[in-house]
Amino acid sequence: MAEKCGQREEDFASKRQQEEPNLYFLYTRLRYSNQTNVLSLFGTCFKWCPTSLHNLAAAETKVLQYVKSRLESFYVPIPNGGRIWTLKVNPRQTDALPIVMIHGFAAAAGFFFLNFDALAEHRTVYAFDILGFGQSSRHKFGTKPDVVEGEFVDSIEEWRKGVGLEKFILMGTSFGGFLAASYAIKHPGRVKHLILAEPWGFPEKTEQATKEFQVQTPFWMKVIASLLPHINPMAPLRLAGPFGPQLLRTVRPDIRTKFADGFQDNTVTDYLYHCVAQPPSAETAFRALQSEGWEWARNPMLPRMTQLHPNVPITFIYGSDTWMDSKTGEKTAILRKGSYVDVIFIQNAGHHMYAEQYREFNRELVRVCKNTDRTQ
Repeated sequence: MAEKCGQREEDFASKRQQEEPNLYFLYTRLRYSNQTNVLSLFGTCFKWCPTSLHNLAAAETKVLQYVKSRLESFYVPIPNGGRIWTLKVNPRQTDALPIVMIHGFAAAAGFFFLNFDALAEHRTVYAFDILGFGQSSRHKFGTKPDVVEGEFVDSIEEWRKGVGLEKFILMGTSFGGFLAASYAIKHPGRVKHLILAEPWGFPEKTEQATKEFQVQTPFWMKVIASLLPHINPMAPLRLAGPFGPQLLRTVRPDIRTKFADGFQDNTVTDYLYHCVAQPPSAETAFRALQSEGWEWARNPMLPRMTQLHPNVPITFIYGSDTWMDSKTGEKTAILRKGSYVDVIFIQNAGHHMYAEQYREFNRELVRVCKNTDRTQ
């Protein structure tokens, strides 16, 4: 009987998602709220990590209050049984190409809240939580780098089918840039312009690159990099239990500063905490993709850019003060002679330039997107 009831509930959810996405959004919120109420029967003070899917959903809702454009949020089911949490901003009929935004490591789609309105003035904007991050399903990934990368890319393609997109501009930041490039190599016919904002995993690891990385990398990142061979990157925050939120505020005060134009308090930092305090999934998979250190991938993306169809234009965007290897944009242009490759630098910005200098970042994105529209 319990199994039948559960099946009926899933059938109801699936139907509501297809027919009435806004009601489905409310349904999922209520469902998680009910689960949380049951689990908290003995009091939340006995829970080690002060988080839940309900807390994460509430934290995202608070962050998205900044967005003035019309916004829909819903799950997109994928064939492996998982679901991809999706934000769709300004979903109106327009001839402009939609833009799809892929967030970075341990983040979620809501971190683009400073960018949504500027982009949505001209086109529909999609952003989703990468499988295994944010509110998307905690998938059990493989352990081999090529398998893991394929699972990420396939989940993006299944998501695309689920939302019914044919062609779009694809923008990925940091780890999302790595995945966006990998997706474009496998599905070039879908991507009308590839925008890589501070992409992770491009350069090949050399002795010189390692020295430069050590000089430029922030202290907190060096600490995490030293732990990576032994534990998941965000494990200390989960191990800290009730002290986790304060620990994150202490070690990453820059998050509050970077997003200060949106919120002057700990709203964004708390959203980040509820993202990283969930059970690890993509976080574990990332370790399979990663070489020793933080910036390098086992299978670097830069040499593979020759596999990308020559008709797919690429724009790299870096912060002028980044710790990433910004020379990979120029190296890609050399590898792809005859193909469009542009490199843009946002002044007075680091790795999180989409927040630190979001107005200039937004202007550049809008410009690139409009130029892409004109070539259609």
